[in-house]
Amino acid sequence: MKYRRLGKTDLKVSVVGIGTWQFGGEWGKDFTQSEVDAIFSHSKDLGINLIDTAECYGPHHMSEKFIGDYLSRHNRDDWIVASKFGHKWHDQREPSWNVDDILIQLEESLKALKTDYIDLYQFHSGSDDVFNHDDLWTMLDKQVQAGKIRNLGISIGANDNIYQTSRATEINAKAIQVVYNRLDQVPEEKVFPSCIEQDLGVLARVPLASGFLSGKYQPGASFNDVVRKRHQQEVIDEKLRLVEKIKREEVPEGVNMATWALAWCLQHPAVTTVIPGCKNPEQVEANAKAADLSLVSDQHPSGIN
Repeated sequence: MKYRRLGKTDLKVSVVGIGTWQFGGEWGKDFTQSEVDAIFSHSKDLGINLIDTAECYGPHHMSEKFIGDYLSRHNRDDWIVASKFGHKWHDQREPSWNVDDILIQLEESLKALKTDYIDLYQFHSGSDDVFNHDDLWTMLDKQVQAGKIRNLGISIGANDNIYQTSRATEINAKAIQVVYNRLDQVPEEKVFPSCIEQDLGVLARVPLASGFLSGKYQPGASFNDVVRKRHQQEVIDEKLRLVEKIKREEVPEGVNMATWALAWCLQHPAVTTVIPGCKNPEQVEANAKAADLSLVSDQHPSGIN
């Protein structure tokens, strides 16, 4: 495994992390604690140390509770835990950006994660209007001073949101999370140059384009998870035809396409780490192998250690 400093933080994160949206049950599988334990234990063996989750991944902080149960039986200090705030599970209360509600949400996340601190606490895809509330960032800064939050970050909803990205340093955020993959390179235009200029860490989410870049599917494939079935079939088929072309023309022979797709993200000078989801230890293994490909340097591509 390779490691990079996450922006201006003192965190050295593995270039491949673990995205945990799937633990909330919206990707066509309900997880058990033993299955989650197996994923994390194998990840640890492979040198992965970053877990990314959120308050709304499953009802009642489900993803965070799976993580917390595991952490309570292992060394918390072995892991860098990133979570998010601002939303609720979709069939519960409406999202609230009220300062008091966010503070309650932080306490609920700490309780679910069974930890005293969150390494990276991220503003979760909120509008520019709610982002501009100074009292929110004042409250969060107090939580940083209290030690409940180690670092602040911004998970931007639109991957061209340069407004929030450009203000990161101003509100003491040290990392940006953004959708970035071989099929969606929009952040390269505005967001990534700003991240490099400010020395912000970048967590690339959806690096496998919701599974399209796994190389497992062909045009005509249908999906039953709540994420991909939102798309019309012609849109799905168009993406899969492009994936076939990429696989044929860009992926080296004998290399797993998903592994290559993660390494492709990591070669960009702005990207610190990728956070793909995984359903089992075998997928963790394939993800981790991205660090071994020649596309991935043993220091940050920008030259910043």
